[in-house]
Amino acid sequence: MAAKPSIPKGTRDFSPIEMSKRNYIFNTIRNAFHLFGFQQIETPAMENLSTLMGKYGEEGDKLLFKIQNSGDYFSNLTDEELLSRNAAKLASKFCEKGLRYDLTVPFARYVVMHRDELTFPFKRYQIQPVWRADRPQKGRYREFYQCDADVIGNNSLMNEVELIQLIDHVFGKLNIRVAIKLNNRKILAGIAEAIGEPDKIIDITVAIDKLDKIGLDGVVNELKQKGIKDEAIDKLLPILQSQGDNNEKLATIATVLQGNAIGEKGVEETDFILKTVAATGIKSTVELDLTLARGLNYYTGAILEVKALDVAIGSISGGGRYDNLTGVFGLDGMSGVGISFGADRIYDVMNQLELYPQESIITTQIMFVNFGEKETLHSLQLISQIRTEGISAELYPSSDKMKKQMGYANSHNIPYVAIIGESEMNEGTITVKNMNSGEQKSLNINELIALLKG
Repeated sequence: MAAKPSIPKGTRDFSPIEMSKRNYIFNTIRNAFHLFGFQQIETPAMENLSTLMGKYGEEGDKLLFKIQNSGDYFSNLTDEELLSRNAAKLASKFCEKGLRYDLTVPFARYVVMHRDELTFPFKRYQIQPVWRADRPQKGRYREFYQCDADVIGNNSLMNEVELIQLIDHVFGKLNIRVAIKLNNRKILAGIAEAIGEPDKIIDITVAIDKLDKIGLDGVVNELKQKGIKDEAIDKLLPILQSQGDNNEKLATIATVLQGNAIGEKGVEETDFILKTVAATGIKSTVELDLTLARGLNYYTGAILEVKALDVAIGSISGGGRYDNLTGVFGLDGMSGVGISFGADRIYDVMNQLELYPQESIITTQIMFVNFGEKETLHSLQLISQIRTEGISAELYPSSDKMKKQMGYANSHNIPYVAIIGESEMNEGTITVKNMNSGEQKSLNINELIALLKG
């Protein structure tokens, strides 16, 4: 007997109902992007490894899925190289491409390649899958969708304010209660200087970024492993454990960073964003979180992360300011800021909280029962009229027993079934059964269309 087929760990199949739910999320986010003036682009699933490597830090580089070259890729390798079993070195020899890790670096590459065609500031959005060779676990997948919005070519902090408004709008539409956490990489850089470890900023942010996963003791151990001195850690811990509202936390860190130019700049930027966002009257909570680090190396200013309040899951959205991401591709001084909605985690949250409107998972609004050739031809004419009105309708394809046809409608959550026999054809009516209540009524085509639209 043939082995049962399977799919790679960290990937998923989605049924028609699941896809209806996912499309509800994608459409809600896409409509919000349009509402806020973002324009859609797409980039290839694979990029040159030279584009991807070195943009996500050492840990990020390890999570890149590399694509094996076609042809005889062993021909240029020596026996010594093959026998060395050095995976990283061998991969660099016969892998020139990789699956994209996120949508931000490919976007930076896109901007550099198409800069003469773009008008800045350029507001783009992308809804596409990305891949990471991560260890699969709850809420973490190897293949998942990101829904990104970025503004590039402008350094105004109003862009950060608008992105926070966009986050609030999207999760308001999806009915998910969230907390929007805010910090600034300049504050973190200032802290690294203040505790006497300015050269360890990347190690510090990577460790702090794991606080939710490994706890404070785990962060301390990782910092020690990276060679950060005990006295520096002792100075860092009170900052990470600071309490109070946004104003109190900001006042505390401002005192710590007094006289530190980069740290003071971070405090100033954060203060502006918090005050301006408060004036917009958004509904979501915005919280200054000095432990928020976002481990990606390209962030240089404000950083954001969104947590669902009613489900225990990782961040469901995040992003931040990057001052010179395009510089690695030869275009310096191009500041940008962006956010990414984690569609797969949002999907899991909405499933747990059962937040989908009933209409979002209905694929067909009415099914016509098939009694035979004569009735089928009559039904097809009516179905054409119904579809012209933008209402989804289908005909059961064969004249099977009524029980089987009704079972089909039930299993597909079709809310109405149309029954047309000889008497209905003679009278110009349609017997319509409500599959939820079991109620039946006789309607003409105009009344049926009005029912389905209402």
